[in-house]
Amino acid sequence: METPQQYFAAETERMIKLQDVLLKAMAKKITWWEAAEIIGVTPRQMRRWRARYAEHGYDGLLDRRRRRPSDKKVPGAVVAQVLQLYRERYFDFNVRHFQEVLAREHAITLSYSWVKAALQTAGLVARARKRGPHRRRRERRPLPGMLLHIDASRHAWIPDGLQDLVSVSDDATNELYYARLVPEETTRTVLEALRAVVATQGRFCALYTDRASHFIHTPKPEQPQRRTQVERALEQLGIELIAAHSPQARGRKERLYGTLQGRWPQELRVAGITLNLAPVADINTNPLNPVIGVRSFGSDPALVSRHVAAFVTGLQTGGVAACAKHFPGHGATDVDSHLDLPVVSATREQLLEVELAPFRAAIAARLGMERVDEGFRAAPE
Repeated sequence: METPQQYFAAETERMIKLQDVLLKAMAKKITWWEAAEIIGVTPRQMRRWRARYAEHGYDGLLDRRRRRPSDKKVPGAVVAQVLQLYRERYFDFNVRHFQEVLAREHAITLSYSWVKAALQTAGLVARARKRGPHRRRRERRPLPGMLLHIDASRHAWIPDGLQDLVSVSDDATNELYYARLVPEETTRTVLEALRAVVATQGRFCALYTDRASHFIHTPKPEQPQRRTQVERALEQLGIELIAAHSPQARGRKERLYGTLQGRWPQELRVAGITLNLAPVADINTNPLNPVIGVRSFGSDPALVSRHVAAFVTGLQTGGVAACAKHFPGHGATDVDSHLDLPVVSATREQLLEVELAPFRAAIAARLGMERVDEGFRAAPE
């Protein structure tokens, strides 16, 4: 043990105060609970000080953490590596995501609290305001399949503008059953999502949505309310449609999107994703086509060609490679190419004069366009 003469002045003052409080408690002038409150420690820690004082006397009151680094101290080289990684590579990651990536990609296992404190101390992450009390929380459904949430989040998921992420998740488990990037949330994209979920997960009991026009028709005053295509489809399946009346009522879905927005775009950037499977260069010449539809720029070859050329130019200028899709003549078929093999029945002249026009425009405006989608289609001999 060190002698009192070797202690710092501040440490000596602390030990004298602690000894004074201990002696008063041992003399029963104050209770041990009051002694712990005076020192600012828990009653359990106070009992430890009492045992050490009884065994070692005044020297037992020395704070053993003084004059030596903690056994749990993170090496300086690791601290510098963590800060450098965040500044140079993971600058747009949130703290939780960054902490997980450190362990997964760099074998640096640190606690969330340490990583957060280090980034905040270095000025790389702002200190967030303390959250207020939560409104009354709705209990989750007890079993999967009782209630599903569907929504779309508009965000810069990939570096070529804004896209809508249409997703379906389960209320009981928060499991994500479906997620797809689309130019815009529409009746078609919603029905495609519901069809995929029913095909893979089976029929569910209820669907929780916002009050967008493709879910619920909100009429103007003195106008009748009409049913939407989504309502008709759900009614035929025996699925209840529950519409939320405020964003707060859909907090779980909003928090899920907050998590995804804080992770997916950053992961794509770090992974070096520089290819966008767009634009759709098919011409929607068949109104019964079940897969192209609103994904196409229209049914006029000249209009589609202009839009495809502009889309490719914008992507390539932004450093993202374009991929014109799907296949000349696909817009004229009547089979979903995800489920079966479509047959292109157009003549050679029609393919050359009409269907190939947008693909020619894409190549002409390509600025080095990387590729054209190689779809599987059949053409009669």
